[in-house]
Amino acid sequence: MDQSEATTERVRGVRRVLLATLVALLASSGVARADEYDPQRAGHPLRIVAYVLHPFGVAVDYLILRPAHWAGSHEPLRTIFGHTD
Repeated sequence: MDQSEATTERVRGVRRVLLATLVALLASSGVARADEYDPQRAGHPLRIVAYVLHPFGVAVDYLILRPAHWAGSHEPLRTIFGHTD
């Protein structure tokens, strides 16, 4: 094995160690947990309305608002609406 192959192997080894460290840090950074169920808050009439309306809000966001923002961030609409990066 010549010197360039040895260097390449060392670089690959360092990359593997860095990748494994990154994966370990991301995995241990925090466990996602659901909020504790509070019957007084969950039964509130506005909370029930929010449960019903939330999927519609997400649909409006993905089907209308995000495409509109994308279109407004390209010329000529970018200049018309004053969109900046």
